[in-house]
This record gives sequence, C-alpha cells and structure tokens, in this order.
Amino acid sequence: MALTRRALGGLTIGGTAAFTLAACGGNEGNGGSGKKELTWGISSAWESWNENTGAGNNSYGHQAMFPKTFGLDGNSSGDFQEDGSFVLNDAVWADAQVISEEPFQVEYTLTENAQWSDGEPIRVEDLIFQWYSISGNEARADQEKAQPASTTYGSKIASIEPSEKGFVVTFVEGHKDPEWLYSPTVYLPSHIIEAEFPTWQTDPAVMGEAIAWTEANLIEVVTGPWKPVEYEMGQFITYEINENYQGSVKPTIEKLTMRVVEGTESTVTELRQGTIAGSWPTQFIQEEFDKAAEDPNLEQAIYEGGVWIHLDTNVNSPFLKDQALRQAVFTAVNVKDSIERIFPGTDVSQRLNHFFGVNSPYFVDYLTETGQGSGDITKAAEILTTAGYTGVAEGETCTTPEGEAVKLVIRYGEGDGARTTISELAQAQLALLGIELELKAIPDGDLGSVLSESDFDLVVFGWSGSPTFGSGPGQYFLTGVAYGNYSFPELDEAIGKVQTTIDVEESAGYANDVEALAVPLALTLPFYDEPQGIIWNPNLVEGVKANGNSQAGPVYNVVEWKNA
Repeated sequence: MALTRRALGGLTIGGTAAFTLAACGGNEGNGGSGKKELTWGISSAWESWNENTGAGNNSYGHQAMFPKTFGLDGNSSGDFQEDGSFVLNDAVWADAQVISEEPFQVEYTLTENAQWSDGEPIRVEDLIFQWYSISGNEARADQEKAQPASTTYGSKIASIEPSEKGFVVTFVEGHKDPEWLYSPTVYLPSHIIEAEFPTWQTDPAVMGEAIAWTEANLIEVVTGPWKPVEYEMGQFITYEINENYQGSVKPTIEKLTMRVVEGTESTVTELRQGTIAGSWPTQFIQEEFDKAAEDPNLEQAIYEGGVWIHLDTNVNSPFLKDQALRQAVFTAVNVKDSIERIFPGTDVSQRLNHFFGVNSPYFVDYLTETGQGSGDITKAAEILTTAGYTGVAEGETCTTPEGEAVKLVIRYGEGDGARTTISELAQAQLALLGIELELKAIPDGDLGSVLSESDFDLVVFGWSGSPTFGSGPGQYFLTGVAYGNYSFPELDEAIGKVQTTIDVEESAGYANDVEALAVPLALTLPFYDEPQGIIWNPNLVEGVKANGNSQAGPVYNVVEWKNA
C-alpha cells in the first residue's frame, strides 16, 4: 500500500479512563448558532504545504489541509471509514480496477467532469507529478530537494498513461500489491506548477525546485470541497466552498477555518467560550476531558485510534552505530513502567509488533523473547560487557571498547507529558548502566525537521496510520527512507518482497519476515497504541464522528458537517 504513516505529537492521561467509544455532555444550549462559518482546532503547527515530503509528513498539517483534498492527497486517493472500509474520492474517481497481474496494471476511471477548482480538467500530468515526487529516483527529481517521506509506492511505477476511462498505472516487473487501492494518484495541480516550472517533467533539477516551491507555497487550486483563501504556515487556513467540487456530497459550511490551538487546557477553554467548534487534542489529559464532560454544551468521544508511540534510534549517531549498544538501550528501557505511569489504572498494553496489533490475525510477537522494553538492567549490562564496554554500572561511566564515555541525547515533544515521562524514565534506567542521557525537547512545530534532518540520537514520537500494513516496512526500515538512517541489505531484500503479491495473507507473512529481521537490530522500539479523544460543541457543528481508521481522525467526514 502507499499510505504514509504520519508523524504525530503526544498525549497525556492523568487519573483513570475507559478507552472505549463514549459520549458525554448534552445538546442543550442556545438552539444553534445560525452561522454559516465554523472554526476547528488543530493541536499543533506544521512546517510544509506539501504532504509528500519528510517535513510535510505531519498529522497536524494533514488535518489542516484535509478540506482541500478530502483524502486525495500525497498518500491516498480516498479515505477509510468508521467500519474500516475504504472509499475513493468520487470528486475525481468513479472506479479503480486491476486490469493485469503481469505486468501489474491498475486503471482509474475518472468521474464525469473531474476538474480542479479553477475549472481545468484532471490530466495525466497530475498523476505523473505525484509519481515523480515520491519516486526516490534522481532521474525523476533532485532527491536533496524532493526529500520524499516514502518511496515505497512511487519507486515501483513504470509508467502512467491516459486510457479511454481515465488513466492506467503500470508497475515495474515483479511488483504486486494487495493494498494497491489505497495508493496516491492526484494531489497537486500540474498546470499551476508548470506555469512556474515549465520543464519539471524533463529536468530533474527543475522538478526538485518545483517540489521545494510547493513546500513553501500553498496552491489555492484544489480538488476538494473547499479552497483556501487565507492562510499562514503552521497557524491557520481559512476556506471557502469550491464551486467546482465534483463530489457526490456537497459542503454547506460557507467559511471553514482550521486553526492551531495548542494544549488541551486551551482547547477546552476555547470550546467552552465557543471560539472553536471542536478539536482532536493530541494531549489527552483526563482532567481536561472531565471539565469538558461537565459542560452541557459539549460532547466528547474517547476511542481506539491508529496512532502508536515508539522510541527510535539514529544509526548515524557516533555511539548508536553499534548494534550491541542499541540492544542494551532497548533492553534497559521499561515500557510497562512507562505505560503504568502514563495510564494508571487502565488496560493500555505494550505494542509488540511494528505492523500488526495484537488483535490482527497476522500478529506475531518477536519482541518479548529479546527482552527489549523489559527494563532488565542485568541483561542490558551483560550485553554491553560482552561487547567490551566497561564501567557498566550505576555511579560509573559506561565507556566504549575504545575508551570513550557513552553520552546520548533523547528528543521528545516539548510540553508533552507522555513523551516527557518516557524520556525521563529512560534517562533513569540508562543511568543504572552508567550511560548519560540528555533530555532535549522538540519545540512545537519542529518535529518534521528534527526527523527529516535526523537531529537526534534517540527520539520519541508517534505514527498515525490506518488499517493497512504494506508501506510500513519500507517507511520504517528501508535504506534512504527511514528517519534513523537505517541501511541493512537483509532488511531491504525482505522489504522488497512485501509487495510482490496481491494475496494479503502472503504479503503479511513477508511483512513479518521483515519484523523478525528488524527486531534484533534494535532500531525502533514500540511502546503502545494511543487512545484518542475528540471534543466538539453540537450547538456549533453537526455530524462529527470518531474514526480511528483515518489519518485525518474526526475530520475524515468534514464535507458532511453542518452548522448547528
């Protein structure tokens, strides 16, 4: 599949909570606002207008820009619904079918009158621009400027050509994908880009410049229900209805603003004041949700979502190049202790597979037997001592076989209670091995650049995913793609097999082969799947629903929302 897992910020829970779909509060109030506009809160900033890039692969930007794409973005051609089903964006696509298995070919059928908001028709160059952007190929685009968040899909395309119905995508020899339906197609308007960069399709350097330009400039020509009219990077986007929107469900909110409101406390305050209609707070603070529950004008939902938290290593770090040190660090970290401190009295459990949750039929646990995440200091010390490290004890200084003191830096979201807790506990555990761990917070809005620049030894963050698994192996571990600079031939070979079949079970087996190889390398340590929470004012907006399958969260059905 081609959906990119999105980097997401944090969550904090105090007290106890039941993590099941629940609603509280009432519909009492002033009987409706009568307004034709609505403001929705986004929890944090973003630093790119292009979701294809490493810096743009950000959940906050995805939510803020969703009204202009409605799922037709750099990662998909539609979106997942509450029941896990996938729906193509019918403003552009009427259908999509596999027309050949060898070579693997997919035909997309255009919706009648499929067009951009300026009236220009969808054309093959739109798909080609998207392909080149995520190809990972220097012959297509200057990769220093393109910096794609994932090349799992784009690197496998051989050609894209017009057809009688729409377009045919042909893949390279040997490539097959059981999750092909979720792949990206159209995202940015090539005719607008072409006016600025006429030779983008034939000159890789110009293509790279074009991609960089789309990061810095929000293009107002879109396919989605709304078109942007006012905006500021990382702060807000104000939309008006796209009169040329071809989707089957038409928007009714005339003026929609997606605005950053940082912190759950501030979010609840603004909700109670009526300055925003709702929000999906990244930091789930139980006390604040309790306050919201006491307000008869607010409703909330707490549910299981597709966000999971993990600790990543950077193998370009002077110390973490050593596999033994990475294994020892992961063994010393106590995941269960972190969970108990962050979610006291709940049933949140440790995640034990990078690609599959415990309820998946494809779940296999390769992690537990390694001791990673166990907090076993004795075992961690044995790993280091066997590898030639000295001073491996509390109060001592752990030194490499070459005699250099081990000092590491861990990055985490500034002001994020959960990630701060994880980092502080890791600092305490590593101190028992004589390892110094410096805590260094990531300023709000800087997560994308910290990750894309690999500005860390260790980093705690979350992936916002979906019910699919196919792109995960490549994005997490593939050479040239993973934020931790991983480059292991055996992993690359195993990753290459995941998308060589259209049989889901067989593909899942290949993904678990990647898991079996990746776990001993100690690259990414899973922590837990985050519970999610949303709050909204039913006196201001109707139609808000919880959806743990969509990377857009509750915004997934924004076109159906109405002013109350």
